[in-house]
Amino acid sequence: MRTLGHITAMPELPEPLKGLKELAYNLWWSWNPEAAEVFQEVDPSLWKRFRGNPVKLLLEVPPARLEALATGGYPARVQGVVQALRAYLEERKGPKGPLTAYFSAEYGFHSSLPIYAGGLGVLAADHVKAASDLGLHLVGVGIFYHEGYFHQRLSKEGAQVEVYEPLRPEELPLLPVQDREGRPLRVGVEFPGRTVWLSAYRAQVGAVPVYLLTTDLPENAPEDREITARLYAPGLETRLKQEMVLGLGGVRLLRALGLRPEVFHMNEGHSALLGLERVRELVAEGHPFPLALELARAGALFTTHTPVPAGHDAFPLELIDQYLGHLWERLGADREAVLALGLEERPWGKVFSLSNLALRTSAQAGGVSRLHGEVSRKMFHHLWAGLLEEEVPIGHVTNGVHTWTFLHPRLRRHYAEVFGPEWLKRPEDPSTWKVEGLGEEFWRIHRELRAELVREVRQRLYEQRRRNGESPSRLREAERLLDPEALTIGFARRFATYKRAILLFKDPERLLKILRGPYPVQFVFAGKAHPKDEPGKAYLQELVAKIRELGLEDRMVVVEDYDMYLARVLTHGSDVWLNTPRRPMEASGTSGMKAALNGALNLSVLDGWWAEAFNGKNGFAFGDGRVYESEEAQDAADAQALYDVLESEVLPLFYAKGPEGYSAGWLAMIHESLRTVGPRFSAARMVREYLDLYQKGAEMAARARREVKVLEAFHQALPAFFALGLRVEAPGHLTLNGEPLWVRAWVEGEVPEALRPFLEVQLVVRRSTGELEVVPLAPSQEGYEGSFRPHRPGSYAYGVRLALRHPVTGRVAWVRWA
Repeated sequence: MRTLGHITAMPELPEPLKGLKELAYNLWWSWNPEAAEVFQEVDPSLWKRFRGNPVKLLLEVPPARLEALATGGYPARVQGVVQALRAYLEERKGPKGPLTAYFSAEYGFHSSLPIYAGGLGVLAADHVKAASDLGLHLVGVGIFYHEGYFHQRLSKEGAQVEVYEPLRPEELPLLPVQDREGRPLRVGVEFPGRTVWLSAYRAQVGAVPVYLLTTDLPENAPEDREITARLYAPGLETRLKQEMVLGLGGVRLLRALGLRPEVFHMNEGHSALLGLERVRELVAEGHPFPLALELARAGALFTTHTPVPAGHDAFPLELIDQYLGHLWERLGADREAVLALGLEERPWGKVFSLSNLALRTSAQAGGVSRLHGEVSRKMFHHLWAGLLEEEVPIGHVTNGVHTWTFLHPRLRRHYAEVFGPEWLKRPEDPSTWKVEGLGEEFWRIHRELRAELVREVRQRLYEQRRRNGESPSRLREAERLLDPEALTIGFARRFATYKRAILLFKDPERLLKILRGPYPVQFVFAGKAHPKDEPGKAYLQELVAKIRELGLEDRMVVVEDYDMYLARVLTHGSDVWLNTPRRPMEASGTSGMKAALNGALNLSVLDGWWAEAFNGKNGFAFGDGRVYESEEAQDAADAQALYDVLESEVLPLFYAKGPEGYSAGWLAMIHESLRTVGPRFSAARMVREYLDLYQKGAEMAARARREVKVLEAFHQALPAFFALGLRVEAPGHLTLNGEPLWVRAWVEGEVPEALRPFLEVQLVVRRSTGELEVVPLAPSQEGYEGSFRPHRPGSYAYGVRLALRHPVTGRVAWVRWA
């Protein structure tokens, strides 16, 4: 037939079950086990088949089944969960903090809504969930990809095949966004020679709405409808189009909804174009470009997740001209001034970097772990010419995970019994983790979860082999793979080469010695490579080949189609969580935090979050922070260190079992892991830290609006700063025997009145071990002078500079060294 359209007929629920619809359209059910359980009870097989999607479940369940459920005790359970949701929302009616718009290109709320690729999206969803739990005044903005991210199929040889499935929004926990007249809301974004129209769907995440943009509208040309089809679709042009939709279209959608956030939070550089849109709005209000840029910057925050330059989106200038050239005039600036915000020199020429743009249009920025903050300050040092690396205004908020999403329901109930009710209210509070009460019952649950992992892996491998046409004997083998009582090590993450999934195979003889030794041990691998990451796909295939070559298929398995569902199975049931990135290329990593919540111990390189979590008693670490002459040398050293830890620490401790059936030493290490990781690496702690940044951002935005005339005068006078000189009188090389170092300095040139309140002359002293001290010199009759007396012996280097602080942030932003 010639299809004219589609209709979706929602079921007419029996009166006692009407609350199911209210529950289905709030993703609160995804982190509340009682809510998920009432849906699962409707039809367990459909619930699993539809990846835990309650809307699709209600669409497909036979009406007779709903009628049968409307009697007995089931309606009371439904009503109890509905009342819990309503109470949760009622408690959060007076939101905390400034209205903040959180922009992310992907969100991993649940496996039934596959608009995420991995850690970035899951982190974004955890941020939103924790913001809802804490009652923050937050609104999310993202994209609805109507083909989502791919499902992964592996051939017999381990070759990755990508399969895309169309997503029907009406079958998902999404609602169309409407205008005041009840019509689908539309906003437009100018593309070359046309306007592309956008609409949106709302995902309600507890108390936080998240608006997901789409171009899949009949008024758009077919090629424009495909802009939002696939997450991380290949090609620079498509990527730029998606980022225009997110950044420019996202701000316009919020305005159409009547929302005026005080703070804009960019989660990675994909949404950086929102900075240009906000500048455009301010220019339209009558502000000149430099002032509009300052006003937009004051209330913006940027989180970077990528520790390697190649991971940051950058576009050829001709592509930027083609798609954004129409903005120059509307921004009140010339092409060079706007391009300077994102300009970066690459070996092949100049490009426009969205991360540079995000940093230049944000007053606050940070990485996602302490080590990543250091790496980011080094990577972006060139944007702050003259500042010392430590002064680059990029801090960090270490990632955390949403406790209730990733903790197994059975452990959640057991912990609640042992830790007490305060733990349920404040999982980020270390005092609530009374881990010493966990013992035999905890270990019994853990063993059962390990057995569930083994069952799931066997079932998946059976289906994988059956689909690939493998022999009956291979199918029977799949049903017997792995031992539910053996030490189980999980490795699941994106298959990128720097994550070194095949590090274990560096010395095959050493690996075989471990696997054929006295202690049973087995490994489960899972992960996707980006569709265009050919080295990553080759890595995955090499892993499968090496397992087969060494005859280890009974001890090492690779499971396809890694997603949030499989991630939970693996983190719930593993004994050890293995992480092998090439340091310092792991920005943070969060899978190890999820595993730790469920009683697994981390075995990791000291990179990302583990570099600040490991204390010698809460898990295992291998490798060191040395810089090696080559990647080959680093890999060889790290592999040997990994074998050593496995042989001498992990395996003997796990199998040192007492009469209780478990190792007391192992359990003690789990206690320490839960005590140190559980509260500190929770999304609740993370979002509380971001709330401080949001409040600071709102204060800076308000200050910028109040000081508009000061800012305008400052920027008009700023060019004069670079014409100033600094003459210094200092003793040069000096040995101090208890006396101070004295320095005098004179500013040469006329200092404009608008700059005087923000100008300092500073003595900067660095100890040979790296510590830095900045001493402002005091104005004297003729110039500036001051002294420095070292607090401890050692070798020091010193210099003197003219420093200009930013009128809004108060940070040193421009310097001239003597």
